[in-house]
Amino acid sequence: MQKEHTIKFESIESYDHLDEMEKMLFDKAMKFRDLAYAPYSDFTVGCAILLENGEIITGSNQENAAYPSGLCAERTTIFYTGANYPDVKIKKLFVIGAPRNATSSVPIPPCGACRQSILEYEAKQNEEIEIYFASLGGAIYKTKSIRELLPFSFDSSYL
Repeated sequence: MQKEHTIKFESIESYDHLDEMEKMLFDKAMKFRDLAYAPYSDFTVGCAILLENGEIITGSNQENAAYPSGLCAERTTIFYTGANYPDVKIKKLFVIGAPRNATSSVPIPPCGACRQSILEYEAKQNEEIEIYFASLGGAIYKTKSIRELLPFSFDSSYL
């Protein structure tokens, strides 16, 4: 028997259609994208996380000449959050990525490793995290949970 899985997401037409908090998160992710250390790939990513206490945590991708030693913006930001705010829930995560000199408008989703890391924090806090992902312009995609982007996910229930 063949089954089908549907990914549910919202397409927000543009930056102008975001609410004020979402615009603030977008702007902070964009600012930190500009601060990314990406001399090898020239693919820059910024991330902003909104915590339940109103704090906004930001980060960017950090590359290394030994490629596997680098870290994506999402993991840089979420690991910092987990280390410094271990008992504060994450409400929203905004990620913006594109090649440094591009004018891309295709929303850039978190990679597989980042999806798995975000899933760990959703499970830890027992609450969904809204995920927004975008490029430099155009539509912004939003999911209510990382599970929408990571079907058949692996979590601690398998251990």
